[in-house]
Amino acid sequence: MTKDRLRLWALAGMVAGLVVTVHWPVLSATAMSFDDQQYVLHNRLVLNPSLVSAARFMGEVRDPSTVHGYYQPLAMISLMLDAAAGGRPDYFRPFHRTSLALHVLNTLLVMAIVQALFGQPYVAAAVALLFGLHPLTVEPIAWVGERKTPLAAFFALSAIATYIGYARARSSLRLAATALLYVLALLSKPTSTPLPVILLLLDWWPLRRLSGRALLEKLPLFALGGLSAIITVVSQTASAITILPGEYPPLRIPLVLCHNVIFYLHKLLWPTGLSPHYAFPEPMSLAHGAVAAGVIGSVMLAAVLLLSLRWTRAWLAGWLIFFAAALPTMGVIGFTDVIAADKFAYLPAIGLLAALAATAGELWRHAGARLRGVLVVVLLVALAAEARATRRQLGYWADSDTLSGRVVALAPQSPSARGLRGAVMFAAGRLEEAIEQYSAATSLRPEFAEAHHNLGAAIALKGDLDTAIVEYREAIRYSREPNPDVHYDLGTALALSGELGEAIEQFRQALRLNPELPEVHFNLAIALAQTGRPADSAAHLREALRLRPGWPEAEHSLAAVLAQ
Repeated sequence: MTKDRLRLWALAGMVAGLVVTVHWPVLSATAMSFDDQQYVLHNRLVLNPSLVSAARFMGEVRDPSTVHGYYQPLAMISLMLDAAAGGRPDYFRPFHRTSLALHVLNTLLVMAIVQALFGQPYVAAAVALLFGLHPLTVEPIAWVGERKTPLAAFFALSAIATYIGYARARSSLRLAATALLYVLALLSKPTSTPLPVILLLLDWWPLRRLSGRALLEKLPLFALGGLSAIITVVSQTASAITILPGEYPPLRIPLVLCHNVIFYLHKLLWPTGLSPHYAFPEPMSLAHGAVAAGVIGSVMLAAVLLLSLRWTRAWLAGWLIFFAAALPTMGVIGFTDVIAADKFAYLPAIGLLAALAATAGELWRHAGARLRGVLVVVLLVALAAEARATRRQLGYWADSDTLSGRVVALAPQSPSARGLRGAVMFAAGRLEEAIEQYSAATSLRPEFAEAHHNLGAAIALKGDLDTAIVEYREAIRYSREPNPDVHYDLGTALALSGELGEAIEQFRQALRLNPELPEVHFNLAIALAQTGRPADSAAHLREALRLRPGWPEAEHSLAAVLAQ
């Protein structure tokens, strides 16, 4: 092994060790965040690992049955494998372990990319640490349901590294490997779609090989990205709320884009007030200070970047890469109730890191001993500040109570924040507080179907079935897509209230939506038996036992029905 190679390995080991050390508390984190219930806690395919589950994840393209949203099979299979390794709703360590490992690999890939582009190992290590230790990276690691972010970034960064190798030494094998890695990134999270644009921007700077041929060689990648985009829009529209660009007021998208450019710049340079939920400013117009600041700041930033072309392409290219990579999450297509997210800056950061590396490398190359000393001190101070901020941010993810309290404190008028807090209180058995939070959520957004459903469940446990039934009906009224769980809960409340006829209809409706719910078959069977239909009851009890073999209550009930 050459001296240079040994130095690179030593630097890589140091980088990996520091990233693991700073992020180590994540392994003990138990916080539940938005969507964790559908991704892990209540996802029967994730919690029952098998080839059948994996095939379901791969095959359910248009309308995934366990996750409301876009097609992301590799991310779901990754979570399933963690469940096979011991991960459970009450034991998150296997999930966090994999996410931390992916983050370490991504940090090393950033180092490898910078080294391949600029050939300065110390600069590459420094820039990689600025990425790996940044508090914005806490969310994609600590949020169990966000596995898709570090996983997709791993494949996308690997594709970039492979493409740089192709650009240096033409090889059809490397170009094919780039395409394969791109497909894997898309199957992990379709926000990787802009990768071909990122590669073209790298061709412009720093590779300086942009040409007609460079564009032609990426046409297959653009075709793959286009196909993925179609699948994403179709699957997202079929299973969750999606707002297309034409449905927005004319100026909303430009205002959101300007707001987000400055928002991310602020969070990158001064990462305070970090949260898994950033609500849209109200009103979304220039009358709001943050929106006006975004427009003014974006105009100033654009002017500075254009002016910088007199000396270098680095910063304009870096920002264009950041913007292109972040565009799918910038609000052009509405698929979430947040205007921005820490996780959305994870992969796009590679553009700014490349520009920073180029600038730092030039400074270091021409600096004297005194200036180099100043640069080292600045770097060490920045890394220490990042490490401290990251540890502080990890503290908010220590448990669900702390995290949800933090989210509500930062966004008290957000219905989603209140809904998260309510879910945490409900899981902890603090029903009065759960009811308070869910009630606040439905007051802030009366059409919030999920909050009505959860409010009904909390009220039902308090014994007020009549009020619970009202909330369940509101949930059904406002649900964009029929939810079998709501019909099941409504049926249960009706059955307990003696309304067996309507309860049976609600149970049947739940099974029409999802016939593979053993609890629904069981409760429908009980209601049918109570209304004098033992044959129908026995059929549903047998189905419940098929879906959950050895279920004692179902076995005893079936024996009792057959004995009639």
